[in-house]
Amino acid sequence: MTLVAKPEGYLEPPAERRLAEQCILGDERAWGALHRRFSPMAVAFLRRLGVVESELEDAAQEVFCQVFRYLPRFREEAELRTWLYQLCITQARRIRRAHRIRDILGRTLSRAPIASLVSSPAFSEVAAQRQIDAALAGLSEIERTVFVLYEMEGLAGKEIASIVGAKEATVWRRLHYARRSFRAALGFDSEDPT
Repeated sequence: MTLVAKPEGYLEPPAERRLAEQCILGDERAWGALHRRFSPMAVAFLRRLGVVESELEDAAQEVFCQVFRYLPRFREEAELRTWLYQLCITQARRIRRAHRIRDILGRTLSRAPIASLVSSPAFSEVAAQRQIDAALAGLSEIERTVFVLYEMEGLAGKEIASIVGAKEATVWRRLHYARRSFRAALGFDSEDPT
């Protein structure tokens, strides 16, 4: 029988549960212990998921903010470690979405006529935000809601369906139309796949 080495800071599931219970009861030392034990794992996993070094610390901090916020509702249907992995996956997905939106905006702004970019000494984030706001304003209320929840808030389709009171297939259809309208408002040809 081969023994597999446990990762540094590994706790057996009952010890993880006790640590979680202490955290829920408000034990600050338990929160510190939880962070010390799981932070290296979360950082390493986020790095493997493609989070770049410059965003790694913020991403890990957001994961632990989620742990702090939602640990009292943790149902122990899975191990604490498994739940932490899921939070890391969700955070990495949010970062990827933010990068996609920045890329779309970068391409959109690079297509803008030179005169519009040169009209001020430097194109500002304020101008970019105005374009985004105008594009969002052009969406119907329900399309805007679905678009913002999915693309900007990073929620899953099933969760959005629950929030808006629609079937998940309806959410995906609305998201498709919202994306098309958003791209058109930013000056992308709706047939252009980029």
